[in-house]
Amino acid sequence: MKINENLNRLASILLAKSIIDLYPNVIIGESTITEDGFRYSFKLPTDVKISIKDFNKIKKQMQKNIDRNYEISYESLSYEQASKLFASNPYKLALLAKDQENGIIHLGNDFVDLSANLQITKLSSIKFIELSNVSGCHFKGENSNEQLIAIDGFAFDNAKDLETFKAELQDRAERDHRKIGANLELFCFSDKIGQGLPIWLDNGTNIKFEIENYCKELMQKNEYHFVQTPVLGTTELYKISGHWDHYRENMFTPFKVENEEFVLKPMNCPHHIIVYKQKPHSYQELPYRIAEFGIQHRYESSGSLTGLERVRQMQLVDTHTVLMHEQIRDEIKKVYSMILEAHKTLGTSIYSLELSLHDPKDKAKFFDNDKMWANAEKQLREALKSLKVPFKEVIGEAAFYGPKIDMQMKTALGHIVTISTIQLDFLLPERFNLEYIDSEGKKARPVFIHAGIIGTFERYLAILLEQTKGILPFWLSPNQVIFLPVLPEKHGKFAKKLQLKLLNMGIRARIDNSNERLSKKIREAQIKKIPYQVIIGDEEMNSKNISYREYGKEESIKLPFSAFARLLKGRINKKN
Repeated sequence: MKINENLNRLASILLAKSIIDLYPNVIIGESTITEDGFRYSFKLPTDVKISIKDFNKIKKQMQKNIDRNYEISYESLSYEQASKLFASNPYKLALLAKDQENGIIHLGNDFVDLSANLQITKLSSIKFIELSNVSGCHFKGENSNEQLIAIDGFAFDNAKDLETFKAELQDRAERDHRKIGANLELFCFSDKIGQGLPIWLDNGTNIKFEIENYCKELMQKNEYHFVQTPVLGTTELYKISGHWDHYRENMFTPFKVENEEFVLKPMNCPHHIIVYKQKPHSYQELPYRIAEFGIQHRYESSGSLTGLERVRQMQLVDTHTVLMHEQIRDEIKKVYSMILEAHKTLGTSIYSLELSLHDPKDKAKFFDNDKMWANAEKQLREALKSLKVPFKEVIGEAAFYGPKIDMQMKTALGHIVTISTIQLDFLLPERFNLEYIDSEGKKARPVFIHAGIIGTFERYLAILLEQTKGILPFWLSPNQVIFLPVLPEKHGKFAKKLQLKLLNMGIRARIDNSNERLSKKIREAQIKKIPYQVIIGDEEMNSKNISYREYGKEESIKLPFSAFARLLKGRINKKN
């Protein structure tokens, strides 16, 4: 639900005053409205520490200030007047805009802050207030600025909205892929290896391999040629493509080896163009489709790194198609259909569809060729209209070389992220002098389509975990079956025999040979969201039947082991 921004702005100012009351030497920084409430940053003296343990004390002070019913008043001051008022606060001075009127809010006679008129005159309008987090932050969100601490919170004026919001927060917490990933032991990060560099653990690798195999089958069925290209490229390659001029800030620092200068590969398209150029091509070969599970590296500031959602190394399910102009619309439809099929099979849903266009006024960000842009944007717009799908047009979000269709998803943290894309490109074929031989035997210039079927494995897994709450389709589950011997020393050997049979059938099975009670083993298997838990005791050893429990269900079912194995194999084959 949408928060009341004015109420939360007032709550943040109330927080600032209360912090000053409790810690007089704290310097208040910047008040920010977030999707989930408010955030206020502070510079603490060296002898002051604030943690979540202090929240109750801070909230009590906030309530005292509400009960004191300070008079709230607003005024507008010039830059000079406001600068004098905040002369001792470097953060407020940095926030003031020169030669403009600045909104000022007063709480009684002893506290003042920057704020426009909130149309609220009583602190008692804040009926409910919660503090949710304390963390480090850089002033104004810029890494080059001083590091402060920030306190997050939210405020409401009625109990119903508060409870609705708390339920939403609880749901988000249950969907947070970072928490799910830790519980299921899918991935991790290590400062020793480096920030933003994910480590796929065995469970996560099982999921990744299944998604990779599925995507490979899907793309081979659609006539893609798979290649593998290096994780490095020369800076010369990216200067030709234009990425050096338009994407340099997202690349890692180049390094030299003998007479060559290299950079970690930030995208696959220039490499795939080189693949296409290895031999001449006839119009009869087009569309010529290239695919790769390409490892890429992109510089992201440490503050923007978010689990698997935003990382510095990623592996993209990437495709590039060389085609003739008259093939554009049919190819876009084909790629769009393939993307929908992938999401349907994998079990994710698209939040929104955007047609990302260039900004004709921004000649620095976008290649300067109005005719090219008009043609490319028209082609994508008409393709989307022919598909009869709802979409919105967004100015300024195109790639520097062409417009794109962005398929967006919403994360548990409320971020709107791009997962799948289709990008139409007239520029790179020109820059690399791509050609094909047309039906009259003459050289002709092709068009280039970039398409990310499910985006990167990293971001896609984050979305998949959040949309499913970690309850994955059986065929994708990292561990599909777990055997639970009642007494490991007595029943473990028989459980191992059954496990090996399933492993030989391509079914991922494990054994819990711990000496814990059976009830605890079952509970642990439920926490790990393992689809089938098979109990092995005396009865199972002495008959052809096994007893299993399915995730989320209380009942146990007895079945011949051979029938159980066929059941599992059938689910895998049907991808459900």
